[in-house]
Amino acid sequence: MGKRDWSWAILGIIALGIRYLAALNPDATDEIYSRKFFPVIRNVIDKTLGYLPFPSVYFFIASVLLVLGIYIYRLRNRKGWKRKSLYTLRAFANGLGALIFFFLILWGYNYQRTPIFQQLGLNPKPLNLEQIKEEANITKRLVEQYRAAITTDTAAITGILPYPELEKLVRKDMQENLDLLGLNFTGRPRTKLFPPPGFMRKMGILGIYFPYTGESYIDPTLHPLEQPFTVAHEMAHSYGVTNEGEANFIAWVICGNSEDPLLRYSAQLRLLMYQIRDYYRMDAESYKVFLKDLGVGVKNDLISIREASQAIQPFSYELSRKSNDIFLKSQGVKAGVNSYQQMPMLAYAWRKRMNGE
Repeated sequence: MGKRDWSWAILGIIALGIRYLAALNPDATDEIYSRKFFPVIRNVIDKTLGYLPFPSVYFFIASVLLVLGIYIYRLRNRKGWKRKSLYTLRAFANGLGALIFFFLILWGYNYQRTPIFQQLGLNPKPLNLEQIKEEANITKRLVEQYRAAITTDTAAITGILPYPELEKLVRKDMQENLDLLGLNFTGRPRTKLFPPPGFMRKMGILGIYFPYTGESYIDPTLHPLEQPFTVAHEMAHSYGVTNEGEANFIAWVICGNSEDPLLRYSAQLRLLMYQIRDYYRMDAESYKVFLKDLGVGVKNDLISIREASQAIQPFSYELSRKSNDIFLKSQGVKAGVNSYQQMPMLAYAWRKRMNGE
């Protein structure tokens, strides 16, 4: 680029203009971008960066540091505060424009697609107390059944498959069971462990999809029983699912239909955790009775997950929650971080649909 080049800033503005049009035409966005353009990106990334044995985000970080180094070098060679200020303004505008452009092109326009639950004909609504009780009891029976298929020992499960095997298993089930949802996602997305252990959780993150490299990452310290569901959740993002509630729902359906009892257990256990949170909020006394009747092994697992969660506290839970909420709402997710809580509603709607109701 030339000395007075504002190309990336202009491209960023154009990308935002296309985003505005995409938001007005979600069906066209879904057909043109999500189902035709994005799968090409997905497959190119998977056949290149996806084969690296380490997180490719390191390349992104190195690129950013290189650009910053070039900026500082060129800034020092400019004379006078006016020239330095203009150069800084142009560099900042181009840098921001490039980030916006690549974010939207590589993944971000999926936020403007027709929501997955609408494509599936689901109509999730808030559940009343009786519905929560009914659903929690169904999930209770399932978690106890699937746990018994893993082990008869009531001690908390703290060890599962080695992570490389787990990632392959989840990806295999994602590819085999996506047709249950009528989705035609393609690709071989990676979800890698992100070192150093505990860093992501200190930032208030369990897992994240990074659009600039097309990979998702989870914290290595995440409880073993949470890992299968979380990997599936992040892989759903890798396939272009942006809504957190929908990613939870897809992970639940995929893992819940796996032939592996570990994946089934992880999925139903996560759903149960969401359900009992609503249960407690609606009827604390009845909630206590429900927990009392829960299988000993399941209760020990829930206690183990809670202890693992409390062992590493984020620097600022409110800051991480608020920043995530602002980001999601800026992308058109009206519920913000509350979209995570949609899982019980979507699971209820799905079960009713599968039962022909």
